Amino acid sequence: MKQVVDFLTALSAHNDREWFEVHKAEYKVALARFEQLTARLIEGISVFDPSVAGLSVKDCTYRIYRDVRFSHDKRPYKNYMGAYVAPHGKKAGWSGYYFHIEPVPDEGSWSGGSLISTGLYCPSPEVLKSVREEIVDNGAAIVSAVESARGFELDQTAKLKRLPKDFADQSGSPFEELLKLKDIYVVQRFSLKDVLSENFLDRVLAEFRKTKALNDLLNRAVEWAMNEKEASR
Repeated sequence: MKQVVDFLTALSAHNDREWFEVHKAEYKVALARFEQLTARLIEGISVFDPSVAGLSVKDCTYRIYRDVRFSHDKRPYKNYMGAYVAPHGKKAGWSGYYFHIEPVPDEGSWSGGSLISTGLYCPSPEVLKSVREEIVDNGAAIVSAVESARGFELDQTAKLKRLPKDFADQSGSPFEELLKLKDIYVVQRFSLKDVLSENFLDRVLAEFRKTKALNDLLNRAVEWAMNEKEASR
């Protein structure tokens, strides 16, 4: 992990194309190391969650190049590396396990540094509606799954002030606050010391295992939404 951390730390201080081209060999070493870690991550998660078995590293990882077309921030590179291990790959819309290494977070960074998370970020409207229906029907099971993920917190950054229109009749429900969420995932953050520890990957896998129950419940809702979409075609 040290090669990944060292490169990303340097990139954070020199985020421009000229520096990157001069240090491209170091980037390739860091990328190869991160891809090796991702392969082990996929293999390790598939032991307790067979739904991700058979995924390739490419299915789960992202380019380091930023899309700056519509951003005020014109820095060309991400200062982090991430992998999203979810059924059918990162773009398929399923709930999954996200692994994020960011040794030097920007001021006001969305991530706040290195982390792992499990759940759904920016789900489609159809999936989000299905998840909310799952909360209405099985809210206690979802709350229990969140509570069982000890060491994680339910992220509530993206949240409505009022219940969504289709669920207005749930006012007073014990799951009212869950229904207001626009994303639904749990997150756990790590220090740089944690990331550089020898057993970090083993620790990450043990922590992800705690979140499988939540992931299963969310993917039940995803599957329902996708089946409904397919049936309507």
